[in-house]
Amino acid sequence: MRRRTFLAAGFAAGALPSMPAFAQVAQPPAPRRMHALSLLGEPALPADFTHFPWVNPNAPKGGEITLYALGSFDSFNPFILRGTPATGSGLLYDTLLKESSDEASAEYGHLAEMVELPADKRGVTFELRESARWHDGRPITADDVVWTFNTLREHGRPFYRAYWADVAEVVAESPRRVTFRFSTDQNRELALILGQLAVLPKHWWAGRDFARPLLEAPLGSGPYKVERFEAGRSIVYRRVDDYWARDLPTMKGTNNFDVMRYEYFRDATVSLEAFKAGQIEFRTENVARDWATAYDFPAVRRGWVKRDEIRHELPTGLQGFVMNERRPLFRDRRVREALGLVFDFEWMNANLFYNSYARTSSYFSNSDFASRGLPEGREKEILERFKDRLPPEVFTREFKLPVTDGSGNNREQARRALELLREAGWTVRDRRLTNAQGQRFEFEILLNGPTFERVALPYIQALQRLGIEARVRTVDPPQYQVRMDSFDYDMTVDVFGQSSSPGNEQRDYWSSAKADEPGSRNTIGIKDPVVDEIVEMIVNAQTIEELTASCRALDRVLLWGFHTIPQWHSRTFRLVWWDKFGRPERNPKRALGLDSWWVDPAKERALAAARSAG
Repeated sequence: MRRRTFLAAGFAAGALPSMPAFAQVAQPPAPRRMHALSLLGEPALPADFTHFPWVNPNAPKGGEITLYALGSFDSFNPFILRGTPATGSGLLYDTLLKESSDEASAEYGHLAEMVELPADKRGVTFELRESARWHDGRPITADDVVWTFNTLREHGRPFYRAYWADVAEVVAESPRRVTFRFSTDQNRELALILGQLAVLPKHWWAGRDFARPLLEAPLGSGPYKVERFEAGRSIVYRRVDDYWARDLPTMKGTNNFDVMRYEYFRDATVSLEAFKAGQIEFRTENVARDWATAYDFPAVRRGWVKRDEIRHELPTGLQGFVMNERRPLFRDRRVREALGLVFDFEWMNANLFYNSYARTSSYFSNSDFASRGLPEGREKEILERFKDRLPPEVFTREFKLPVTDGSGNNREQARRALELLREAGWTVRDRRLTNAQGQRFEFEILLNGPTFERVALPYIQALQRLGIEARVRTVDPPQYQVRMDSFDYDMTVDVFGQSSSPGNEQRDYWSSAKADEPGSRNTIGIKDPVVDEIVEMIVNAQTIEELTASCRALDRVLLWGFHTIPQWHSRTFRLVWWDKFGRPERNPKRALGLDSWWVDPAKERALAAARSAG
């Protein structure tokens, strides 16, 4: 998930001084030229920085790392709805700017060596490096940037159209200079968003249909290229020896492996066994049960396999059961609240997760944008504009999720849930919940793998006590993606990732305009004018104080709408690897940082010798 930042330095408009009569008209302020953009003040690193502070700039190059991916793939085009993109395809391309994983809100010049911001705040210009090259040796030009932007907006995933909605046009002013013009002077993060653009080669795509899945190795400009692949089974990426950006400060000490290999598995359990056998060399563990119980095997006891848990400062957003409100069954707020009341997190955390998770109670969890207490100050002012269209609890009660004793006897919450369901027109008849028309309350929970079945099944049992018939449907990842893109589900598990500077992506998550657009991230199907207005306030926030108040207001409105059943989050990365790697002295604060690891030749030889002897 990208990290956005709050543009302060670059967008300050100069005030024109008063002029005496007959004075010559002052020229408009010149654009500000910068090596980096930040939305929270000045970038932390100066223009002459040599490398990011968490990397080892002298890390050796070489060796191989084998990773895993779940499911399958049939395309190297991750930018469109059709097809299942290959893991790691982002390694093939460079972006205009490169984010700093150590800062909440900064991007530094990469493809673009310089950025210009006009005083009127209605655009941004990127000046490309003369050395920037595609893997075939041809220069990367402003025409490539223009073609990429227009192609993604026309043929790419709906996300791009929402994300770039305030871009009026993009113009190549010279072979190395490209300008984006904005339709507003209020969207302060838009320049930073455009800096994240992965630039594609216009000349290579000529004669190819961008809207179709691509199953040939594409031309790129990034640190790796596709060496070979077997569709749906494996991909091998090889480091580009003469990579044009290898000595840039944004790349120094990173991308150290000669070869990155991804092996695909249909099942997470099988991938874990492959790791134990040494076929996979690094993994992040997201299953609390496996982290607690699955890593007591001989290689761990002998020290051949290492484990670590690294705390991070990333906002954790919200993961939860999502109800598709396009379905009539879930349109009543009382019904949605009732379904959340019988989700017993405390029992699950104790019995399934080894008490390793914290309950998520905000769409902006682990950040200052999360609502708290009762609304006050600017947040209250925002909410009071919509007072006649919001539940009264928004102003009178702090939002709190139900808490049980963890025993599994959630009777109090079940009684309250039945009261809400009765108010919504549902009653229990012959142990089944039905409405006045005799329709049964039943639905399907769509999952993309068996891991979450152990979470869904206890929840289904709790629903059965209310007379609700729920069932699990587990499909493979490609089929799951097709059904998600077409909103073909009743309930599913989704994640609404957040950043250090929420902004334009909120349109894709919550806006009415995206509710019926296939492939959008408005998986809930929210159509609420109040939400629409607050989202625009977030996008157009001019200060960090206004952004914070707007996000807290949106958070509170969403929470009291009971659109999801919040689950849990972790504030650490759980890592496990075979002991052949070197790593920097510290991790970046806001990323995993695997791209700064390297193969340690001495460790690799020692591990190979130990395994041969052992």
